Amino acid sequence: QVQLVESGGGLVQAGASLKLSCAASGRTFSNYAMGWFRQAPGKEREFVAGISWSGSSTYYSDSVKGRFTISRDNAKNTVYLQMNSLKPEDTAVYYCGADRSPIPGGEKDDYDYWGQGTQVTVSS
Repeated sequence: QVQLVESGGGLVQAGASLKLSCAASGRTFSNYAMGWFRQAPGKEREFVAGISWSGSSTYYSDSVKGRFTISRDNAKNTVYLQMNSLKPEDTAVYYCGADRSPIPGGEKDDYDYWGQGTQVTVSS
């Protein structure tokens, strides 16, 4: 079992930055690829970014590429999402997920564990 707790969300203006954190406990964190997803009201949960076991490989959706950066610190059992140049369309609940694979999946069903989510709201 892996427990995930997200933090760092909030209300910001367009163009601002936020850094989300996801702290993991339970099984060995470095055995899991990690991903960030988001879900806006009335929409499906969608992939935002993913990172491999070691952190050497990262993946992004086209909508956030160049603005968001995913990273992980296996010594701290934490994965991060640095979000820059935020836009109103980035408004959503952001979830981190743990995937029992070396490489993060791009679909929510690829993930074995989820956090409770953190709200990000970007005003125009």
